[in-house]
Amino acid sequence: MAEVLRFVTAPNLVAALFTLLPYLLFAFVPDEATARVQSLPLWAQLTSPAALAVPYVLVACGAGVFRWGWLALYALLPVVIATLLWQAAHIDTEHRGNWRDFLILAVLGLSVDLRWFEGAWPVHLAVFNKILLLDAGIYGFVLIRQLEGTGFNLRLRRSDLAIGLREALFYTPIALVIGLALGFLHLHRVWPGAGMMAGAWIFTFLFIAVPEELFFRGWLQNLLECRIGRTPALFVTAALFGLAHFNKRTTSFNWRYVLLAALAGIFYGRAWRRNRRVGASAVTHATVDSIWSLWLR
Repeated sequence: MAEVLRFVTAPNLVAALFTLLPYLLFAFVPDEATARVQSLPLWAQLTSPAALAVPYVLVACGAGVFRWGWLALYALLPVVIATLLWQAAHIDTEHRGNWRDFLILAVLGLSVDLRWFEGAWPVHLAVFNKILLLDAGIYGFVLIRQLEGTGFNLRLRRSDLAIGLREALFYTPIALVIGLALGFLHLHRVWPGAGMMAGAWIFTFLFIAVPEELFFRGWLQNLLECRIGRTPALFVTAALFGLAHFNKRTTSFNWRYVLLAALAGIFYGRAWRRNRRVGASAVTHATVDSIWSLWLR
């Protein structure tokens, strides 16, 4: 507990609020947030995401690890993303996917998966990197690119919950059989209480499931559907989602995790494409992850 409280400082709290604000605004009031930004002149729309460097300044200065190079990265990368996606929006008016879209997805995905930028942050605060890159992607794809069909709206409907829980129900017995047979899953002797279960689900939904589902389903699967078709896009995205877990909880290639994550990706993709809603696939994702972390890991 003392270790956690050591990071609860005024600069870190302000940085956290600044980091979460774009994510939550576009998740819960997307139309209002979009209208506000689009009322700005073009130069301001394209340069505004440079403000995403502010959390880095606050956290790094407070911890004594500030570096000008990292500041330049966090200020310039979101501007480059916005500029490339503005170009893509004018070239690819049918939203079939432009090379700029896939380049940006590759940079965002690899930088998170391979932890390229985590050295900028104090130990235990690298989560800022993931959410800031998510903010840059949201700003570019949702606001500037205005990519259709992403379904990034977290005002959940009953259908989101029904579809999400249904797909979790379909996947869970498959994961149990394969995971237990491979020795990847292990039943816990002590099960958590209702409060811990609810807290774990909400945290997982907001900070793990939604970011990953927006990236893999709302952006990647969405764009691939226009290129290679609905079913191939589902399986290709699921495979890439599985491969993104190759280094999780290990220093070598964790093929068991890759296999189970790829299978899970099929059901997450099914949940998303039913009504093209990130909320639905995030419900599936958060439910599966919570079951795994609380009862089976």
